[in-house]
Amino acid sequence: MAQVEVKSKSWVLAPTTVVSNLNPIQKPFVAAGVLAAIILFISIINAANMTQGVLFIIGIALGMTLLHARFGFTSAFRRFASVGNGQGLQAHMLMLAVASALFAIILSTGFSFTGIEPKGYVSPVGVSVLFGSFIFGIGMQLGNGCASGTLYSVGGGQSSMILTLISFIAGSTIGAYHFSFWMEETPALPPISLATSTGLGYGGALVLQLALFALIYWVTLQIAKKRKAPMMKALPTTAGWKKILRGSWPLFAAAIVLALLNALTLTVRGTPWGITSAFALWGGKTLMAMGIDVTSWGYFASEPNLAALKNTVLADSTSVMNFGIILGAFISAASQGTFKPGKIKPGVAGAAIVGGLLMGYGSRLAFGCNIGAYFGGIASFSLHGWVWAIMAMLGTGVALFIRPLFGLKNPKSTDSVC
Repeated sequence: MAQVEVKSKSWVLAPTTVVSNLNPIQKPFVAAGVLAAIILFISIINAANMTQGVLFIIGIALGMTLLHARFGFTSAFRRFASVGNGQGLQAHMLMLAVASALFAIILSTGFSFTGIEPKGYVSPVGVSVLFGSFIFGIGMQLGNGCASGTLYSVGGGQSSMILTLISFIAGSTIGAYHFSFWMEETPALPPISLATSTGLGYGGALVLQLALFALIYWVTLQIAKKRKAPMMKALPTTAGWKKILRGSWPLFAAAIVLALLNALTLTVRGTPWGITSAFALWGGKTLMAMGIDVTSWGYFASEPNLAALKNTVLADSTSVMNFGIILGAFISAASQGTFKPGKIKPGVAGAAIVGGLLMGYGSRLAFGCNIGAYFGGIASFSLHGWVWAIMAMLGTGVALFIRPLFGLKNPKSTDSVC
């Protein structure tokens, strides 16, 4: 009955949640997750400072939001490329619109809670970005998760994502090893900001981006109607205040929360939310522990990356936020009673490994992933964020032909929901 109601709704009003019976709370897991969060929070403050502790809490909030809404970047691209379902991309446009408005205010005024000057993610556009984002698009469809999706799925109990995460770290480390070649031997334009490189200013750039978001939103509506795309399957939720901790969240509500949390991150640490730089750091530290000197690599030769390599991982803001995302997702999954790791099929395992390697390598070349380059880049008014989105979508289109080789299914136009 619920699915029939979803299909009868217009695309503008289609709900992404439906009230239904939920699984019992997994209280031991919830307690373990909360205890682990408290211990790690205290450890972070002792090893670093309160700012790092705040970022860890923001990470927990991000993990909870991603898990409760099953907020996907990978699935949004795949649904649109395969059957024309644009609900995920429409949520992205809302998220980016809210984030862009907040970023414009923060970056133009220099507002900060910690005294650190806020700077957006504005990176060069060149061969490395074109190639890196393209293979990232392929990788996230094989690994069944992007950077944020990998973290919250690991916390949520999806077993195959552990393989994706490990290979993601490996790929990012290899990308760090090859970093100098891609930066020095391949052509690239300088960093281009739609706000500061064009004369538009943050106000003009914001108007331009809002117009682009509205246009993309409208186009996805028209394509969905033309292709008669199946709706997303509504997620189970509950009524009242219990929805915050127990039920699934509406996709658009999560989009706004993610935008607010990204803006908060910018005002606390001085840069937007990012994920994959920590993967390269973890890989570099692992190699150092094995006696392999990575300090001569071009990527780790920069002062910030070299300092992070020599310091405790708890002093790295991206790392502590990643830890928070995993824990936040774990606590939320246990609250929903859905933390149930299962067996991994050989095909899925192979796709997870290949996908993780491609994402890790691609994210280093493209100056970030779906969070640092796509979300943070576009919200920072960087041209490279828009280029990343286009190339990742093209990579997704290619991946649709590769996924069946690993036994992975793609949405079909004949599906009742996708």
